[in-house]
Amino acid sequence: MRVAVLSDIHDNVWNLEAALRDIAEQGADLLFFLGDFCAPFTLAQMAEGFRGEIHAVFGNNDGDPFLLAQVAAKFDHVHLHGPFAELELAGRRVALHHYPEVALRLAESSAYDAVFYGHDHRRNAELVGITLWANPGEVMGRFGAPSYGLYTPVTQAFQHVDIRRE
Repeated sequence: MRVAVLSDIHDNVWNLEAALRDIAEQGADLLFFLGDFCAPFTLAQMAEGFRGEIHAVFGNNDGDPFLLAQVAAKFDHVHLHGPFAELELAGRRVALHHYPEVALRLAESSAYDAVFYGHDHRRNAELVGITLWANPGEVMGRFGAPSYGLYTPVTQAFQHVDIRRE
């Protein structure tokens, strides 16, 4: 099982399109989104471009949660969790949250095997005690090279992947 981990699209639909194309080539089975779609049409693009399950949490720039929920409801494979998601896959407990400060506390609790976050647009992957604490970087590409992450729960492997637009 491979999980694509994305954050902070901020309506850069061109980078999202390139990321979704690459994610399909990588063979990801599942997608985690860590907040800041911005507009609901960005969620629709993600749902149409990725057919595996999508688990998403809200960020601070998701200004219309009602419309985002309406868009999510149109797709059986999209699960919009609100500000926090707690999941189990391949025997691993995983948490998703937009903010690094909250995600760090979750990682420090040792209640999870992996905790993923976004918000600060900075790539990160480190162990906090026994927990992988990781940020995939930003799809947006404003503060650095646009990227996403690939997570393999069975081995706890996580890698950053650069998004390259054709």
